[in-house]
Amino acid sequence: MNPAFYQIKITLRDSHPAIWRRIQVSSAITLRAFHRVLQEVMGWDNAHSYVLIINKQLYAKPDPECGFNIKNDSKFRLGQVITDKGQCFVYEYDPGDSWQHYCVVEATLPFEDNKPVALCVAGARACPPEDAGGIPGYEDFLASAGYKNHQRHKEMIDWAGGAFDPAAFDLNVINKRLQRLIRRPSR
Repeated sequence: MNPAFYQIKITLRDSHPAIWRRIQVSSAITLRAFHRVLQEVMGWDNAHSYVLIINKQLYAKPDPECGFNIKNDSKFRLGQVITDKGQCFVYEYDPGDSWQHYCVVEATLPFEDNKPVALCVAGARACPPEDAGGIPGYEDFLASAGYKNHQRHKEMIDWAGGAFDPAAFDLNVINKRLQRLIRRPSR
């Protein structure tokens, strides 16, 4: 496998307006490292379990109590499971809240030695707060937190840790977090 970079668009399912990110990521990273990249670019706290569903196969951190046929995500590199431009797969974070992310491989780019292992190149909107209750819970949170006269406004703002701007997106902050997270893997 020759190293390459994939450009992947990630969209949080059922988010309206869409919460999305476009990343460029090395084919050489493990699926577990890819999970960490997704946590950073989306803004999650990595507090829950996750699964990648690629070509009808489940990849995650092994759980001996799970009855599903799940492959160990630390043993597979992104380039082993991504086959071509246009390929779609799902990343599900926190199965209780069911944050499903649709991932589409938009392009395969040539490998560049001086390029960061993972880079966010575009995106829109803030990630929902952790444990918001999936999209329905997030919509309730926005309805409560967004209106000062709402009876649950103060409760929701306190729960979220302060003011929340659903339109916020800062590419520079995301990329700084990514660079602290990932060091270039060896070829």
